[in-house]
Amino acid sequence: MDYEKLIDEETWDFIQKTGELYPDDAVDMSIEEQRRIYDSMAREFRVPRPDVVSVEEVSANGVPVRVYTAGDPTRTVMFCHGGGFVVGGLDSHDDVCAEICAQTGYRVVAVDYRLAPEHKHPAAFEDAWVVLGWIEAAYGKGIVLVGDSAGANLCAAVAHHARGRCEAVLGQVLIYGAFGGDVNQGSYIEHAQAPMLTREDVLYYHRIRADGEPPQDDPLYAPLSDSDFSNLPPTVLVSADCDPVRDDSRDYRDCILAAGGKAHWINEPGLIHGYLRARHSVTRARDSFERISVAVEALGQGLWTFDG
Repeated sequence: MDYEKLIDEETWDFIQKTGELYPDDAVDMSIEEQRRIYDSMAREFRVPRPDVVSVEEVSANGVPVRVYTAGDPTRTVMFCHGGGFVVGGLDSHDDVCAEICAQTGYRVVAVDYRLAPEHKHPAAFEDAWVVLGWIEAAYGKGIVLVGDSAGANLCAAVAHHARGRCEAVLGQVLIYGAFGGDVNQGSYIEHAQAPMLTREDVLYYHRIRADGEPPQDDPLYAPLSDSDFSNLPPTVLVSADCDPVRDDSRDYRDCILAAGGKAHWINEPGLIHGYLRARHSVTRARDSFERISVAVEALGQGLWTFDG
């Protein structure tokens, strides 16, 4: 794969800076060290919150959350962060949540779910599910699920589980998510050595998340393993083209469409896994983040502006 041609200079600068802060061999380090350098890397890219945004940290029925508000919101975003279910937290995606809040006007509730390996699957899902119920009780219906990477997986799992149990979800925006696709074909092979995330990294996170072998036919672990994709909320999937998990977004869209639902896939050319942190330095990432914010806002208003 000729990434020198696929990826532009701005993005390479971002990749290089990230690599200096979070090296390729990070998965070989201790969990404590992985988290330390990941948090340090996130701080380097973090930008100040917009002035209009205020925050409050509270307990959502035992799960720590950070609530972002700007004005008097009528909709709520439940945001689940990425990090392979192993790293990340409220601070790692703080500026992303603040900017979604400022750009959409919606309340954003960031979920500080439990991490592996101390807390194996389904601990992270259970926390996200608890927070969804808390949001509905506290703020009413009108919830948009948003997550990146591992967080996209969690949001999709919540959406599957919510059918028949919760009527509050208006839609979901899932950013470079891994939904349990076949790691032996497609983008997993084509982009096995992609910058920022390799196929081996994906396999590492699979192993560390589960207690033993990854579960089979468990949509709470891998939403693509579900046998029923009907009655899911309108779904916008955003992927990076140079990313081993890219095809999971395409396949998830196809499953929803085949079941008669609404789903749209945006594949961002020349971008790589984790590009949300590049939205202030890379033009392609900035434009993608704008598309993400527009999609979140539209779903919150019950609008579907896509053909498929």
